Amino acid sequence: MMGVARILGALALAGTVGAFSITGAEAQQTQSRLYEVTKSKKLRVCQFPLYYSISFRNSKTGEIEGIDADLAKEFAKELDAKLEIVESSFGSFIADLQAGKCEIGMFGVGATMKRGQAVEFSKPYLLTNLYAVTRKDSKIKKWEDIDQKGVKAAVSLGSYMEPFMKGYVKNAQVVSVAPPNTREAELVAQRVDVIITDFPTAIKVTDEFDWATYILPNEKLAITPYAYVVPQGDQIWLNYVNLFVDTIKLDGRLLKYAKKHKLDPIVAP
Repeated sequence: MMGVARILGALALAGTVGAFSITGAEAQQTQSRLYEVTKSKKLRVCQFPLYYSISFRNSKTGEIEGIDADLAKEFAKELDAKLEIVESSFGSFIADLQAGKCEIGMFGVGATMKRGQAVEFSKPYLLTNLYAVTRKDSKIKKWEDIDQKGVKAAVSLGSYMEPFMKGYVKNAQVVSVAPPNTREAELVAQRVDVIITDFPTAIKVTDEFDWATYILPNEKLAITPYAYVVPQGDQIWLNYVNLFVDTIKLDGRLLKYAKKHKLDPIVAP
């Protein structure tokens, strides 16, 4: 009888612990951004409004255009929420997310190991590598011409290209450009000789400006997945964002908007 009593007591204690665990899990779930967004009917999305083909503000309409401008609207529809764009940048988006200024960053953020120490990334939706954009009349004709003394290569401050190029080149000067200035404006003003960028910007700049041309390295450099970015510690929210990425891949919306902005060659599998 004493043995049975001990077993029943242990089971009762386990049941009590289990109850506390369930209650704790439920309490944690109610704190998820998923519940906050669906309750408030407002989705705040951090975007960098100077990113060609991704999230670039049209100077005539004032609207942000690009694949992530379109997909942010689709994401808000899925949540039945009003979309609110919070302007951010590659140098500030981590701080903006941590400060609670937005629930998600949707602007072609490169998923790097270093950034992964401070934020969490969704499954990738684009996959790109480095390109160089320069003037057709430039002395730079091939990739090897970049790493020469006297050459100024511009990168966006806080982008994944910045640390890569600073470790890659030996002779050229890497110029980090901070908003509201842009690499493209620096190239137009001929304050730099070349800009180091990705596929979206390379295609957009060469489409819009007849003086521009792009150069590919002999081998793919800094192959980087682009993903959506969320604060750490909210698995429910991350799971929902991943479900959105899976869904737009399967139903064709990702490819649809990628083609619209000429990014279909870099859609992630």
